[in-house]
Amino acid sequence: MAKRRTGERRMHVSRERAVFMISVAAELAEMHPQTLRMYEARGLIEPKRSPKGTRLYSQKDVDRLRRIQEMTAELGMNLAGVERVLELEAALERMSRRMAALERRANEARQEMEAELARVRRELRAEIVPYRAAGGLVPVRTGHRVTVARPRRA
Repeated sequence: MAKRRTGERRMHVSRERAVFMISVAAELAEMHPQTLRMYEARGLIEPKRSPKGTRLYSQKDVDRLRRIQEMTAELGMNLAGVERVLELEAALERMSRRMAALERRANEARQEMEAELARVRRELRAEIVPYRAAGGLVPVRTGHRVTVARPRRA
């Protein structure tokens, strides 16, 4: 187990928090800063801006830059193809979230329906009197002894 040096602090930064300036982000993504500016102009990436207007990139942005580089360098796609792939991935993610929400709602509705059906069955069980077509009442057995009175014949 490694010991921490005295005074050393670890800090966790959210993947969405923009903390890298363009030079650092370009180095992390292994590309030229001008490429990042070009991707921004094409709408492939949207860095945050500091109050003074400096571009700031998050780890998520750097990962996206690496993904773009992978598609262009290794898969041979042009930027129009990359744009389309990213649009389709975003649409797929939106549909997946919507599908998950619809599935949750369907499960909730099914549970509500089953509970209501059980409630109605309980209520109706007390109200239903079985009927015999021959004209007489049928005794109902609910655990208690039930006697059916018949009219006397004269």
